[in-house]
Amino acid sequence: MTGRDGGAELAPLPGESPIIVLVRPQLAENVGTAARAMANGGLFHLRLVAPRDGWPQERAWYASSGADRILDAATVHATVADAVADCHRVLATCPRPRHVVIPVHTARGAADELVRICRGDGHRAAILFGPERAGLEAEDLAHADTLVRYPLNPAHMSLNLAQAVMILAYEWWNAAEDRTPPRRLMTNETGVATKGELDNFLDRLVRELDASGFLDNHPKRAGMVRNLRHWFNRGEVTTQEIRTLHGVVSELSKGRMRRGRSEDDDPPAPWQEPPLPR
Repeated sequence: MTGRDGGAELAPLPGESPIIVLVRPQLAENVGTAARAMANGGLFHLRLVAPRDGWPQERAWYASSGADRILDAATVHATVADAVADCHRVLATCPRPRHVVIPVHTARGAADELVRICRGDGHRAAILFGPERAGLEAEDLAHADTLVRYPLNPAHMSLNLAQAVMILAYEWWNAAEDRTPPRRLMTNETGVATKGELDNFLDRLVRELDASGFLDNHPKRAGMVRNLRHWFNRGEVTTQEIRTLHGVVSELSKGRMRRGRSEDDDPPAPWQEPPLPR
């Protein structure tokens, strides 16, 4: 059974990647939205342990938003032991403390560990997610060697199944995918201006400000020029923005020359106090 349009062209990534194991999921829609979350994070392998309403369920495909191929490839298992029998490591999400001595990771820590297990060691790892109502039971956790707990608001830590999968899928993608820098400037068709281009513009700006009389206050002139330079150097000005600013200065300069009036005849600038009456 598949979705109406075949869904997105999803396929497992090269090498080992974590297996998502949904233990006794209760609603087909939750399985579908969990598959959608997996697709967002580049996860493909889905295993279901004793789904309450059986499998397959067409409602899961409708809820998956195109993650059909993940659902098509999902396998069904009678027990947790059977679902993880071929795995080297098993992690389990656990929202409440249990009376066991066992390593506990945050989602980010678990993702780093999964990268080491799957990409570094080439081993197979599974992550257990419990049923929506009560989570994993002690017998389920007995198959895990590591617990995963999300550091959320302690006053309200309730997550639905897809949200829980999404958090781990997001952290896995960020840990395993190293092509996207944590921060970048979107410049589209232009690029960040060089310091030389910026200095050339600032030198011209200062010349025009001198010509207009803006910098006539000699005791404050050096500080005013420094402030202008700090202002422009503080951000990532693009070459297109520099060209635009050159155009602005050109038009202001032409306007000043066209007016041909003395500074005393001009109205006060917004940053100047109006002259006192004589």
